[in-house]
Amino acid sequence: MTQQHDDGVRGVLFDVDGTLVDTNYLHTLAWWQAFRRFGHDVPMASIHRTIGMGGSTLIEHLIGEGRDTGQDEELKDTHGALFSAQWPAIRSFDGTRDLLNHCAEVGLAVVLATSANNEELAVLKKVIDADDAITGATTATDTGISKPSPDILEAALGVGELKAEEAVFIGDAVWDVLAANKLGMRTIAVTTGGTSEAELRDAGAAYVFENVRELLNAVLAGEVPELAKATGG
Repeated sequence: MTQQHDDGVRGVLFDVDGTLVDTNYLHTLAWWQAFRRFGHDVPMASIHRTIGMGGSTLIEHLIGEGRDTGQDEELKDTHGALFSAQWPAIRSFDGTRDLLNHCAEVGLAVVLATSANNEELAVLKKVIDADDAITGATTATDTGISKPSPDILEAALGVGELKAEEAVFIGDAVWDVLAANKLGMRTIAVTTGGTSEAELRDAGAAYVFENVRELLNAVLAGEVPELAKATGG
């Protein structure tokens, strides 16, 4: 059962790619290869800046509204196949398992907010290795329009039986922060996905940390009250 914290927080939503697991550059390479196969020469730097968006939004952002939209599903499938070849290399960031366990131990609902399909989600959860701490997770079938639309976060709030004002979101991309902003939800950001502290703060992140371990240390030091020990039921 989740507990009420002094500041009203009852749960925490986690972005996964680039936040809990080191996959953003693997996704960048997979998208770059997929675009090349369909005749689109898109620079990797441009692709990296869109990681965190969902597939359809990313494609529209990178190759424009005038594209052959009939290729979109094939592009996404090709990216997925290329990315799946990298699954054995995926690692979680230092501190990921400890942070999720801490959140569960202090009575917070822990929800993974991801647009991964069921097979990919199973791989990510195995890498994270904190199943006992995880209340639930979204999947591709839950998420509707992708970030920066807040649909994925609304689905994650539903999984955790939370209201936006009762949750904080932890992510790594500007798109994460913008999506949370639309719901009035506070965001804690990490720079492990390759986005700078300045960009994340400019987007509206309440806190920015270099990595998950630094975030956890700040939580344990009492510097992030949203994730501190609950004092009431």
